[in-house]
Amino acid sequence: MLHDQTQTSLIELSSAAANAVLDLLEKKGLKDHALRIYVTGGGCSGLQYGMALESKINDGDLIFNQHGVRVVVDEKSIEYLRGVSIDFVDELMGTGFKIHNPNAFASCGCGSSFRTEGDSGNPGSCGLC
Repeated sequence: MLHDQTQTSLIELSSAAANAVLDLLEKKGLKDHALRIYVTGGGCSGLQYGMALESKINDGDLIFNQHGVRVVVDEKSIEYLRGVSIDFVDELMGTGFKIHNPNAFASCGCGSSFRTEGDSGNPGSCGLC
């Protein structure tokens, strides 16, 4: 069953991140797509963030809108992503999405993988650190 969340406290998408997503959707001609945010096993800390532009919404997905972007998160990932803030940065060291996760007990140097206090996943190489 789909859930439409108007509450933004689950995941906070900054206006800069939303603008980056909206620009990408427009450039790729995917205006009907949503930003899917998810967590998978892997990376040097055990869990890894993922983002994709997607048109398919699955049963159980949480759906909410922020700054004109439809955001979709599956039921398992939301347990690791609750309270996350996502920003888009353009800095000397790189341009891209930056995730701040209050649930992360530890993370790798590049910030692409993490572990929580209760679930460390299966650490491996993320290839970015």
